[in-house]
Amino acid sequence: MAAKELKQFTLEEVAEHNKPDDLWVVIDAKVYNLSRFKDLHPGGISVLTDGEIAGQDATEAFYGLHRHEVLERPQYQRLQIGSIQGEQPVIYSRIVGEISDVPYAEPTWLSQGYHSPYYTENHRKFQQVMRRFADEFIYEDAQAREEDGKRPSQSVIDKMAAVNLHAMRMGPGKHLQGLTLMDGLVKPEEFNYFHELIITQEIARCGARGYGDGLMGGKVIGLPPVLNFGSEALKARVVPEVFAGKKFICLAISEAQAGSDVMGLQTTAVKSEDGKEWIVNGTKKWITNATFADYFTVGCKTEDGLTVILVERGPGVETRQIKTSYSTTAGTAYITFDNVRVPVENTLGEEGRGIFVILSNFNHERWVMCCSSARSQRGVVEECLKWATQRKAFGKPLISQAVIRSKLAAMIARTESVQSWLENITYQMCHMTYKQQSQKLAGQIAFLKSYSTQCAQETAKDAVQIFGGRGITRTGMGRFVEHYHRTVTFDALLGGAEDVLADLGVRQAMRAMPQNARL
Repeated sequence: MAAKELKQFTLEEVAEHNKPDDLWVVIDAKVYNLSRFKDLHPGGISVLTDGEIAGQDATEAFYGLHRHEVLERPQYQRLQIGSIQGEQPVIYSRIVGEISDVPYAEPTWLSQGYHSPYYTENHRKFQQVMRRFADEFIYEDAQAREEDGKRPSQSVIDKMAAVNLHAMRMGPGKHLQGLTLMDGLVKPEEFNYFHELIITQEIARCGARGYGDGLMGGKVIGLPPVLNFGSEALKARVVPEVFAGKKFICLAISEAQAGSDVMGLQTTAVKSEDGKEWIVNGTKKWITNATFADYFTVGCKTEDGLTVILVERGPGVETRQIKTSYSTTAGTAYITFDNVRVPVENTLGEEGRGIFVILSNFNHERWVMCCSSARSQRGVVEECLKWATQRKAFGKPLISQAVIRSKLAAMIARTESVQSWLENITYQMCHMTYKQQSQKLAGQIAFLKSYSTQCAQETAKDAVQIFGGRGITRTGMGRFVEHYHRTVTFDALLGGAEDVLADLGVRQAMRAMPQNARL
């Protein structure tokens, strides 16, 4: 079908069309005929027939009530009949693949004119490609699945597998050897934690918290025990199909009886009479990705202590969806193990020493959550800065109110401090062995996660105050702020509650406290 020819009009010509049955408006130099749409307008006819709207330039009024994305929907694009002579549209929202020019909407290293000692030219190229990938392939699916609750689309997972993003989200290591990363942009031996930070933060920009976990978040925490403690035969069978996005895995530790208290787990595993199998019984709760997982990395109480076992979905394994504050796209579930028989070859690490398998996983898990939290806070800052400059209250832009500027100042300060601390720790991770990270960074990462999620909750609260009623409405102008405020506590709980982690940080510091230190 041929494209509709758009005409050019003067403002005076538009002004003649100001009646209910002949109603035009101008929005950002574009002319729209709303004559047939007026009865369908969600806000009612009177809004459109108002003397300051009908036949007038309604740009300011429109952006006081709607997001720019509304105009990009096909049903509203069809209403455009032309444009204003000599004028060009100047308003834009999200540009695929581009860096935002809103102050503090991007971390300093991506902001024009600023510098960073942490990021190489390869990191910058990698970020550009990852930004475009996330915008083109992930963003729309994230919005749709967060809303309808379905698991992330397999087409997105396949596209991620094609460039080995699933493997890269596990961080640097031997598992990347022989793989072509992002179409050869980065060599496996050069991939480091800053590349992984970029991946995590670009995905977090989608602003869909449940989807972020649903997008194989269970793999990020459930596969490392297999990679680090599984037998070569087990890894050869499981890892490639997970990296290919053909099979899914989750970490099953938490129970109704035990969360942060890992040693209090009640799920049991006993050996069969011939010693060839584990027989697993018990339950797990709040397990991310469990509804669609094929593999479960399970913490079990055994005769010798705590043991971690890779359980495959099969007879005796049942998962039931749990509805939480965020979308069911995350696949959060309650798991029941009823006399599940598992080959002893699926044991991860030594029998009875599963606590070390579990603890070795925590640093990376918490660090990933800090990456996501830092970027999500920044997204909220951008939303608030945009809203505060386009929204008018008491006849002035919202930003003219000192109390609003004060809230924004605190939000920006928190966001920048979290990102700076995160980058410092990431740099240490790049220059430490895994063992050194466990010794020196467990406390630092625990502190950072506790601090970042406290900052996030303060920012969520302030953002709602800035957006007002829109900040508690799931659609429209404040939808990202409402979503953030509703889901921000997930980061404060998953991977360890704030108070538990803060205490861990102090206890780690006390281990290094000199015995002869005195005032």
